[in-house]
Amino acid sequence: MDTASFEKLPLMGIVRGISGGGIAPLIESVAEAGLRTIEITMNTPDAADIIKAARAAAAGRLTVGAGTVLGMEGLKEALDAGAEFIVMPAAPGNVIEHCVRNSVPVFPGALSPQEVRSAWEKGAAMVKVFPCGVFGPGYIKQLKGPFDDVKLMAVGGVRLENIAEYFSNGADAVAFGSSVFKKEWLEAGDLGSIGRLVGEYVRAVKEAKKG
Repeated sequence: MDTASFEKLPLMGIVRGISGGGIAPLIESVAEAGLRTIEITMNTPDAADIIKAARAAAAGRLTVGAGTVLGMEGLKEALDAGAEFIVMPAAPGNVIEHCVRNSVPVFPGALSPQEVRSAWEKGAAMVKVFPCGVFGPGYIKQLKGPFDDVKLMAVGGVRLENIAEYFSNGADAVAFGSSVFKKEWLEAGDLGSIGRLVGEYVRAVKEAKKG
């Protein structure tokens, strides 16, 4: 993963619970909509095979990573499948250390100021502030006060109507998941609705970055 490219369009899609047969069409849809970074959560059944299929379908148009990595076993499975970056809900030190040592961008999860600073000092590409929606965009501003050098990705509770607010409060990136990759849309194969909404998120981030 080229983190500099990610920072040009700092928007990550989080896919959970998709079937193997549905990933290639989904990748086509979101790539056409302009998304450039997507993660497959490791608690999705057959996640490793889905990551491999996503990489093949993306053909370099999207960066495909693994999310919900909880420990070394999950990390190995994700990397063996071809994950280009790692995202976690917490910040296990051995996972971060392995990623840093092997030049794999890692986005560990944290919420409290102590957790955020610790994750950053261990070598995070960005710190995943999760669940950010509990406190809202203002919490990012509060964290950036003492930690203006720490790159923060807001995850949880990010919506179209608050993307601009997250960036104006200092977020370096945002991520979306079930608000776009809705279970009913995935099950129905409604890629049109997903693609349209992804396109709106992409445009919202680009506008927020201009501001």
